[in-house]
Amino acid sequence: MSEVEVVVGQVVPVISAAVVAYGAAVLTRAQEAAADATATLGRRFWAILRSAPQSEPLESAVTDLAAAGGDDPDAVAALRLQVRKILERNPELVTELAGILPPAAQAGATGTRAVAIAGNNNAPISTGDNSPIWNAR
Repeated sequence: MSEVEVVVGQVVPVISAAVVAYGAAVLTRAQEAAADATATLGRRFWAILRSAPQSEPLESAVTDLAAAGGDDPDAVAALRLQVRKILERNPELVTELAGILPPAAQAGATGTRAVAIAGNNNAPISTGDNSPIWNAR
C-alpha cells in the first residue's frame, strides 16, 4: 500500500466525521474552545488540502457529503477520490499530513497460533482445534 493510500485512509474518515457531526461549515469556522478533537483535526486537514492548487473538486465533494448527511457511501468515495488526487499531485502534502497523524497501530505476534490485532476486534478469535465458538444468529 502506497504512502498516499495510507494517508488517504486516515484523513478521509476524520474529515467525514467532522462534516457529519457539524456540517460543511465546521471546516471553515474559527476554532472554538468547545470544538471536539475530530472537528479540530478535520479542520487542520481541510486547511492543508484546500491550500493545494485545483482544490475546487475537493470543496464540492465536502459540500456533497454534508448535503448527504454523511450517510452516502458514494459521497464518501467522492471525497476519498479528491483527497487522493490532491495528494498524488502534491506529494509534499502527504508528508505534512502524515506528520499530524498519530502513528498507525502496529501489532506483532509470536508463537504457535498467536494472534495480533492492530486496532479493534469485535468478534471472537479462536486458534484452537474444536473451538466451542459458534454463531448464535
